[in-house]
Amino acid sequence: MTNSRIVKVSKYLSKYLRHAPDAIGIKLAPGGWVDVDELLTACAKNKFPVTRQELQIVVEFNDKQRFSFDSTGTLIRANQGHSVEIDLQLEPAVPPDILYHGTGRKSVESILQTGLDKMSRHHVHLSRDIATAKTVGARHGQPIVFTVFTGAMHQAGYVFYCSDNDVWLVDHVPPEYLQKS
Repeated sequence: MTNSRIVKVSKYLSKYLRHAPDAIGIKLAPGGWVDVDELLTACAKNKFPVTRQELQIVVEFNDKQRFSFDSTGTLIRANQGHSVEIDLQLEPAVPPDILYHGTGRKSVESILQTGLDKMSRHHVHLSRDIATAKTVGARHGQPIVFTVFTGAMHQAGYVFYCSDNDVWLVDHVPPEYLQKS
């Protein structure tokens, strides 16, 4: 499987497991899960056939670990980033004292005024390290990284979740908990 094929399959799965499952005729179960055979059939019917081996490679080797199988290997889901209504069945977790958020330069002033909003997603995404936040921010232009004082937020009553691929999630980050790095 070529690297370009891995990227194409990953982008295809991201679109339909996070944003438009109905468009290829699949329905996400609680937790965002879908039967692997159902997904592979839907991909083929929609003129984008994916083999089980390709699916396995994308899940195991995607650099952002966007997808996961359940313990039986018969269900798959996107770990986070959904714009469709779905209960990811994540449990509240205590975050580290500091996490990071990457964005593009054009968003900085707005973020400094209103904080980080989830926009069309279910949550604001936070990273454990600056390098990951920079990579995320680079998708939006020149990357800017914010330090997020998550320990203080948690003490103030904000609820955090941690996805299977170690992305931290929260509904909103007020500006007083942010520092432009």
